[in-house]
Amino acid sequence: MTEDVSQALIMHLPQHVGKAVCVRGWLRNKRSGKNIHFLILRDGTGEVQCVASGDSLPAETMQLCDALGIESSLEVVGIVREDARSPGGYEVALSEVKPLQVVNDFPISKKEHGVEFLMEHRHLWLRSRRQVAILRIRDELEKAWADFFYERGFARVDAPIFTPAACEGTTTLFDVDYHGDTAYLTQSGQLYNEATIFALGRVYCFGPTFRAEKSKTRRHLLEFWMLEMEAAFFEQEDNLRLQEELLVFSIARVLQKCGRELATLQRDTDKLVNIAAPFPRLHYRDAVEQINRQMPDRAEPFRYGDDFGAPEETFISQQFEQPVFVTNFPVGTKAFYMKPDPDEPDTVLAADLLAPEGYGEIVGGSQREDDLDALEKRVGEHGLPREAFQWYFDLRRYGSVPHSGFGLGLERTLAWLCGLSHIREAIPFPRMLHHLYP
Repeated sequence: MTEDVSQALIMHLPQHVGKAVCVRGWLRNKRSGKNIHFLILRDGTGEVQCVASGDSLPAETMQLCDALGIESSLEVVGIVREDARSPGGYEVALSEVKPLQVVNDFPISKKEHGVEFLMEHRHLWLRSRRQVAILRIRDELEKAWADFFYERGFARVDAPIFTPAACEGTTTLFDVDYHGDTAYLTQSGQLYNEATIFALGRVYCFGPTFRAEKSKTRRHLLEFWMLEMEAAFFEQEDNLRLQEELLVFSIARVLQKCGRELATLQRDTDKLVNIAAPFPRLHYRDAVEQINRQMPDRAEPFRYGDDFGAPEETFISQQFEQPVFVTNFPVGTKAFYMKPDPDEPDTVLAADLLAPEGYGEIVGGSQREDDLDALEKRVGEHGLPREAFQWYFDLRRYGSVPHSGFGLGLERTLAWLCGLSHIREAIPFPRMLHHLYP
């Protein structure tokens, strides 16, 4: 390649109009006519049409272009020019073409493929326009969350992945041999966030979490990423307001930065533009009544005290055009660390935030029990080992204060924002029941 030509990413080509650049990438598509090839090149930052004309290129270069199949890797040199008909509004008139690897048997073709085939080839399926768009939005969402919390004085403190005990329930844990002891893959970083608020006041963690429940619904993963926030001196109303602010902030950022990707996904953005705080609230008791009165095809009534499953969450979230908080769950349905509502002691100061359009729960949060005696009693009622929680009890012994937090699932939120029918597309390499490869 010509040594004095500058390397350029496709996203930066508008800055090089009229100049010669070198672009490296993979062949997305190719159209050929008499003595001409239109090579659609992608490099991860965008796509550009590269024009190889026999009028300006030697015969051997045109023959090289003839041999290129989808996903061939190559390096090209040419002049950047504006062209409204081309992807992104620019094209490159080629003067040199250097194949790095010629591919002619890429497994994923333009024909329809079944889900199982695509999942087995997930490592290659990720290259498709749709999957690239989803990953770009995921990246923007993660950046938005970091910005949101940084601007509000929260410190990121990463929580451990190995834990000595359950956070929420012993039936959904992956156990691991820890040099002869039993450890568990984390269900949540929350308990550790509660420790670090006494050092930093406002914290959040963001990382992988694991649930071993044997569910095969469209919104379940065995490994997923969760953002978890905790704040000292936050009570339930502070907690709910922050969730509203975060969701509105996130939607605005994605709409602002990811318009092209949302268009690729054919997402109806009108359903996102109108999301605004405050979000409606639905008492658990009223939700149960609504389910039993309006939910079709139920074999038996939904019992007060049961936790919502996917069908119930879907039904409730379809009744609202905004995200909706379901509040005041019965004490027995929720985790040991949630504080009872002093005005309604048989319920907890907790809320699940359900995304509209049938997407269901994306956030779960509560005010935490800050009284030592009450917390010790709840741990016993849940049958959890007291010795594993001595460090957690210490947080109530030494300077206890009211505090609250929530966990926000990245993949569920992304599935909603992108309008995905199944959560498996919201993570690069999904881990689901009976699915571990690749």
